[in-house]
Amino acid sequence: MSEKGSRYIVVEGPIGVGKTSLARRLAESLDSELVLENPETNPFLERFYENPEGAALPTQLFFLFQRARQIQEMRQSDLFSPARVSDFMLEKDPIFARLTLGDDEYALYDQVYRTLSLDAPAPDLVVYLQAPVEVLMERVRRRGIGYEQGIEPNYLASLNYAYMQFFHRYEATALLIVNAAEIDPVNNDRDYEELLGMIRQIRGGRHYYNPIAFAAGD
Repeated sequence: MSEKGSRYIVVEGPIGVGKTSLARRLAESLDSELVLENPETNPFLERFYENPEGAALPTQLFFLFQRARQIQEMRQSDLFSPARVSDFMLEKDPIFARLTLGDDEYALYDQVYRTLSLDAPAPDLVVYLQAPVEVLMERVRRRGIGYEQGIEPNYLASLNYAYMQFFHRYEATALLIVNAAEIDPVNNDRDYEELLGMIRQIRGGRHYYNPIAFAAGD
């Protein structure tokens, strides 16, 4: 998959891992359209962090409909085939839903998800950022979004595990796994250029990224 052929790259990972910041850098470097999930537009999100049980369902449905609309817009513009970098993939939506919703609410969510019959475009490459809970907690604290400061470590641990399980079985497209605790492609230019070089060289298939090859931090 040459740079010219990398038409759609997705950066994914748990809360606080740096996926949006990395997606912004990649979109600029690859001269691509940037597609972001924009959680700040969700009017239920702050209420969710204050009262997860009471606000989980509207929070999740808002995100689902938002992502469905973005996917539809991407589909409608396929005629012009722009290169894109995104900080979300639709398949991650049920990961959050399963963690935050009770059984009855999840059954309702699942009915809506299936009824939408979304035909999301397959990315050419998924960059999955990993980091341990303590690193995620510190990055959430540093970025200073008020309603995120109450996130519990147990929630992030469950989310981390769910992501690892999902990508352990993921075979839909090329996958690049990055240990974002060992390297910092957002703030460290050397790490970023190494990662960008790997993205440009990938030709497809299943790929794992070993940060030790960077000698990160040297």
